[in-house]
Amino acid sequence: MTTMQSAVRRRRAVAAAGAVTAGLLVLSACDKPTPRATVTVGGDSVSAEAKCYDDGDNLGREKATKCALKKASDAIEVPQGETLRIGVDPEIADTGWALWINGQQATSVFKKTYYAFQGVDLFADQQGQAAPKTLYISVVQQNKAAQSTEFKGVWNFKLDNGDA
Repeated sequence: MTTMQSAVRRRRAVAAAGAVTAGLLVLSACDKPTPRATVTVGGDSVSAEAKCYDDGDNLGREKATKCALKKASDAIEVPQGETLRIGVDPEIADTGWALWINGQQATSVFKKTYYAFQGVDLFADQQGQAAPKTLYISVVQQNKAAQSTEFKGVWNFKLDNGDA
């Protein structure tokens, strides 16, 4: 092996080591992904990571409410009377979660990874008002205790009225 070949191999080894180091630095800068929540209607599903999430910490009711009011881009169409299914990662179910509609808690807290709201009509006419074309729902990870102030994450979804 000539000195020239040896120098080329050394440069390649140094370049490869540098690339590996750079790759590891990039990966170490990434955040750990949040647990996921999924909304299913018929054969269509949409899944999302949390809009707000404090791993091991408490968001508090005020921040959870603000996060639940953030508009979601992940949309799914919901025809009248269709079953709305919500699935959550076990980490969310262990703490508990509730369904919020347009920033307001709409259900009690569930400790299940899956719940089906059968024959739900989220878009019913309300006292002389036309049915809304869109609703925003949130899966809010919160403690099951009745007076709980422990909120850990918020996943937002947009529901489009399939009959509008």
